[in-house]
Amino acid sequence: MILPPVDMALSALLFVIFLIVLLGPFLVKKIEHNLEAFLFAMGVLAVTVDHFLFKVTSDIPGELLPIWNLHLIEKAIIDPIEITLAVLIAGLIFHYGRASLKGFTDSILNKVPLKFFVFLIVVVLGILSSIITAIIAALLLVELVSALKLNRKTEINLVIIACFAIGLGAALTPVGEPLSTIVIKTKLQENFWFLFDQLGKYIIPGIVALGILSMFFVGQKEKAKDSLTSTEEKETLKDVGIRAFKVYIFVMALVFLGIGFTPIIEWYIKALSPEILYWVNTTSAILDNATLASAEITKGMAILQINAALMGLLIAGGMLIPGNIPNIISANKLGITSKEWAKLGVPLGAVIMVVYYIILFWLKI
Repeated sequence: MILPPVDMALSALLFVIFLIVLLGPFLVKKIEHNLEAFLFAMGVLAVTVDHFLFKVTSDIPGELLPIWNLHLIEKAIIDPIEITLAVLIAGLIFHYGRASLKGFTDSILNKVPLKFFVFLIVVVLGILSSIITAIIAALLLVELVSALKLNRKTEINLVIIACFAIGLGAALTPVGEPLSTIVIKTKLQENFWFLFDQLGKYIIPGIVALGILSMFFVGQKEKAKDSLTSTEEKETLKDVGIRAFKVYIFVMALVFLGIGFTPIIEWYIKALSPEILYWVNTTSAILDNATLASAEITKGMAILQINAALMGLLIAGGMLIPGNIPNIISANKLGITSKEWAKLGVPLGAVIMVVYYIILFWLKI
């Protein structure tokens, strides 16, 4: 495809912004500690660049036009509200019920080994996320991990593995997360169990495998001084409110980033073969996967194309903190940095991507 000079300039600028978003949190400590504000600024910049350079075409739905207008502003303000309210309400519930949850966790640990309990956390929350939503599953994960009081490294690894499982499982029904809602109700207009029928054979064994993997990262239970949650009991109502506000800004930033990168999706990604699209969707590690799915998935696509596109988005979403909502909630609550997340998230995501590539395109299961 040969683009006009203006569109080539836009593509180059958006790729530069993409690289800044990808590398900034790892190279600059201030960015790492102010990730919400940084992503918000980059999202606003991407849309602003689009607004002045993008040529509006009839091929792109109005809600995805990367230009400043009332619809975009309304979307950015409204889309994060549901997630933020869920985080706020659940945060208040857990704030007042933390002692009871800790007692419940301790009673279970008196009956079952820690490794098996960790396995149950990953598998049960991964599968239940399709019913209770990824948001609630992530909040439950954080509270359960808090109650375990493991050392910091173990907690980080457990949370990352569990967030991979939750991100995968939430896609099984339209209830679980925005991506599955958009794909089922808007793009494909299929029945409630369509994604479960198509992806369940990949996702459920994957969740179980992640549960097994988590057992290898957990050693003897201990009251660790370097626990992520060693000061959790001191959390105030102000902290609960600030966390909800940060999640709101984070999700708003993802809306702007997703819309801002629409020209790249339209010009370069949508025309790719399933095999290449699968790998290109690793961009989901820093972009809103619901926006990517909305742009890529269309009625009439072959099942392999749909499955490959969605699995690429879902797996890559666990690799970095901005990749999906469970990551954002967990990292924000437990103070996990971008570098800490990437240390396990990127290699684990890469291995999972390779495994599913073999299953989808070599074994053709």
